[in-house]
Amino acid sequence: MKKTQEVFQRYEKKYLLTRSQYEKLREAAGDRIVPDVFGRHTICNVYFDTESYELIRASIEKPPYKEKLRLRSYGTLQDDSQVFIELKKKYDGVVYKRRIPVSLSEAEAYLYEGMKPEKQSQIFREIDWFIRFYRPKPSVFLAYDRRAFFGKAQEDFRVTFDTGIRYRENHLHLSEGDAGILLIREDQVLMEVKMPDSMPFWFGKILSDLEIFPISFSKYGTYYRQNMNHLFGEGVLDA
Repeated sequence: MKKTQEVFQRYEKKYLLTRSQYEKLREAAGDRIVPDVFGRHTICNVYFDTESYELIRASIEKPPYKEKLRLRSYGTLQDDSQVFIELKKKYDGVVYKRRIPVSLSEAEAYLYEGMKPEKQSQIFREIDWFIRFYRPKPSVFLAYDRRAFFGKAQEDFRVTFDTGIRYRENHLHLSEGDAGILLIREDQVLMEVKMPDSMPFWFGKILSDLEIFPISFSKYGTYYRQNMNHLFGEGVLDA
């Protein structure tokens, strides 16, 4: 069995596509990108932040260094289902993601009740330091339906397409389904391109021909921007 990857270091670029652009891009890429082992799947996340939303407020100011903490799952869950506690950092344009695989029950006991899992790795200790420093709480649930591909000739070149990006502000447990309020329009597709260094020339040419350009986009950041007035109204942030 292939060992679960726990450490990632790569560049990531994001693009917001229309359905027409998505279909044309898929046709142009052809079999040069291949579906990964998960195929089409639903990703669910609970993001953790401070009472004053300190982490996302700092992130949207585009500093050279930023970080976030989330609990992530793939598909339907039970208490013993594997999930990931992820610490994601970005510095000088490079994304560093470190995660630990644990059962859902272990993850929630730790993140919601402060009960540490028995197995404690170096990555866990980094996450634990982050939690002790920020004391984050569950902030928002975000889910989306993803189709993931990798380069046929370059397996560390990955392209993902997310649709149905949705959120909810209550029922902040992964075991409570994937329902939520749409964050972007139904006819939009968020594409993420992930690569260790430069983008393959052929893929860059496709983007140029279709006039597809990168944007700055964060799912959690977009949720926060869209709901800022609502959050201010509840007195979450200081005046």
